[in-house]
Amino acid sequence: MAVSMDELLAAASVIPVLAVKNAADAEPLAHALARGGLRVVEMTLRTDAAIEVMQRMQAAEPELIVGMGTLRTGDDVTRSVAAGAHFLVSPGLTDELAAAMLAVDVPALPGVATASEAMTASAAGFEAMKFFPAEQAGGLDYLKSLKGPLPDIRFCPTGSITRERAADYLATPNVACVGGSWIANAAMIEAGQWDEIEANARFATSLKG
Repeated sequence: MAVSMDELLAAASVIPVLAVKNAADAEPLAHALARGGLRVVEMTLRTDAAIEVMQRMQAAEPELIVGMGTLRTGDDVTRSVAAGAHFLVSPGLTDELAAAMLAVDVPALPGVATASEAMTASAAGFEAMKFFPAEQAGGLDYLKSLKGPLPDIRFCPTGSITRERAADYLATPNVACVGGSWIANAAMIEAGQWDEIEANARFATSLKG
């Protein structure tokens, strides 16, 4: 599935940020998120099973847009794209990582935390960015303050954004979507709490009008 950045951001509401240790959890997790109405999910390259889980989720629910996050090196980008990642996300940005992300035809959300970092990423050619760690880096007030001087940059804030705070972020003009681990955290996945994950997904879907 090939998607553009505009298509990705239009389809996303709260993006589940997933860390999955057991590949066997991929299919029921994908089904639960899809039943809840979510279209976009982010697997993170934090476990040995991450690549396989991403592929199995894509196969189980072909309409899901499943990307890979926590990318730190050019090799991470190469492996993720080769495995079929629909989009890419990083916690920050280095010259090597920027070059690797821009060299592939896959939407990428590099991590930024300051105005200078956002300007640097924009100048490099990135259309939208992950604002991380959102709450710790200034939260809503900081994002609102960036709207005036950086009106063309869209953000996907991620980092300690709770279920209760997600709607406030989504109501901010320069926020296209948000990331949240609360939809399906590691403990919920390991416990097989698929009904609860589906309910969280349905709530997350309802937040973006």
